[in-house]
Amino acid sequence: MAIAPNTTFTSGQVMTAANANAYGFAAMALATSTTGSQAGVTTAVDITGMSVTFTAIANRNYKVSYHVYAVPTVTNACFTVNLQQGATVKQISIANGGVGTVGSTLNGLFVGTFSAGSVTLKLTGALTAGSTGSFTFAPAATLPYTLLVEDIGPA
Repeated sequence: MAIAPNTTFTSGQVMTAANANAYGFAAMALATSTTGSQAGVTTAVDITGMSVTFTAIANRNYKVSYHVYAVPTVTNACFTVNLQQGATVKQISIANGGVGTVGSTLNGLFVGTFSAGSVTLKLTGALTAGSTGSFTFAPAATLPYTLLVEDIGPA
């Protein structure tokens, strides 16, 4: 994708609408959660509280970042977290749960464009195919879940 960077200004120049539109528009949507534990997760579930809706502008780049924490019931179980727009998976993140009952954090990042208009994104989680046991998604005050959408500038 082509990037349209801004230009530097010198004293006395006039900033135009084109210059202003070359800047990122900052945060577009944010979901955070410190509650909503989900135990016994094996098949795909929507992660509680991790859904956002915003109005996308055509030909803009968006950065979506997320952070979740999960605890496996058995050693070396893997889990996935998907960033989804409807049924379309935009990003997949995979973590090895490590030692049973010791949690893992998972961070994800997606950069891309969306069609103009209302966009809803959500996080889903599941036990990875071939893994045994289950997971508990367990946000807490010191381990909050986040899903952040930022407009980072023209595409």
